[in-house]
Amino acid sequence: MIRFIAAMDSKGGLANNHGIPWQGKLPTDVAFFRSKTTNNIVLMGHETYDEFKQPLSKRRNLVASRNLKSVRPGFEVIHDARKFLSQTKEEVWNIGGAGLFAATLDLADELYITQLGQDFNCTKFFPEFKDKFEKVSETQPQTENGITFTFQVWRPKT
Repeated sequence: MIRFIAAMDSKGGLANNHGIPWQGKLPTDVAFFRSKTTNNIVLMGHETYDEFKQPLSKRRNLVASRNLKSVRPGFEVIHDARKFLSQTKEEVWNIGGAGLFAATLDLADELYITQLGQDFNCTKFFPEFKDKFEKVSETQPQTENGITFTFQVWRPKT
């Protein structure tokens, strides 16, 4: 099962050149992310890896990169993300970033989206997906630190 997990603003934005604009403002989203990915495999792109000082605890941390030869302790390099995802029998959570999401979207079995209700002027975006996926669940809106959001699950259209 290949699952994507991402928080995005009202325009599909994931981040800007300084990182995630809402970082530290949505503890409920952080808890949601942790509850879904703990004791599982997380797959991240090179830029996402660069943002982590250490691996996410209680997870197998894989870094998709054609160029990296080695990574810090606690991380493993996967040189071909598409091949890995298409061959694995394990549950994998793709945590991005934008490039990895775009390169592997067609392999996703489910998308777990934290949909924020405002525009954060992001420069990095989740790929367009609504034409190929259908929303199967959505929570009631909630607000933290002035940011309204819902948790959504999307699956490929049949």
